Amino acid sequence: MEITMQKGNVFANTATMAYRNLLKTLHNPERLMDVIIQPVIFMLLFGYLFGGAIAGGVQAYLPTLVPGILMQTLLSAASGSGSQIREDLDSGIFDRFKSLPMAHIAPLAGQLFADVLRLIIATIASLLTGIFMGWRPEANIGWVILAAMLAIFAGWSISWVFALLGLLAKSATLVQSFSMLSMMLFSFLSSAFIPIKTLPNWLQVFANANPVTYVIKAIRAMLDHGVWNNDAWIVLAFGVGIVLVFAPLAIWAYNKKN
Repeated sequence: MEITMQKGNVFANTATMAYRNLLKTLHNPERLMDVIIQPVIFMLLFGYLFGGAIAGGVQAYLPTLVPGILMQTLLSAASGSGSQIREDLDSGIFDRFKSLPMAHIAPLAGQLFADVLRLIIATIASLLTGIFMGWRPEANIGWVILAAMLAIFAGWSISWVFALLGLLAKSATLVQSFSMLSMMLFSFLSSAFIPIKTLPNWLQVFANANPVTYVIKAIRAMLDHGVWNNDAWIVLAFGVGIVLVFAPLAIWAYNKKN
């Protein structure tokens, strides 16, 4: 399918590049393994190994575990933006795009908007695994969808941070290593899997300030009580702030390299 790209038509060019990235993902399904296999493995592992010790049983632990695994998976999916951008830069494909009659920023923007698909798949995989294990949200389907949308937005905003890292790092391996470290740090040192009060005092300070904790608290409030609370507003404002700060920085780094 041939799509004509007009130089300066940023929205059309971005849509074209997003479509190109979606096709690349469909032709390389291993790019989706981290957002499909990871939530299933971690949900089963954490649920059946730690559910009894932490909550007295798997069923009692699932309301805590499902939002935690969801956010952990979204962090992993968001970090994939950085490594994919770095791989494209190393392959020289962005240099080829410069010779085409298209908006200069379209390859970068297309990657970030195509990543929404990865985030949606990660969300569906996490929630369906929880349902398979017996989890049932207390709120209605509308609140489940709203919680999923907030989580996806938070993940998408974080993907701009990793996009900047991918543009500045020297290799995709470095991006992947940093992504794994940050995903583990921010997901485990939060309220994702355990009550924060069980942590040492000095770790409680970090966990309470951890942005992931706010996201998880907001998601739990929606899934368990059907409530949009102050944590949700904080997450929304924080996500917008990340995009406003890191999107221009990522564009600046991209322009320097191209």
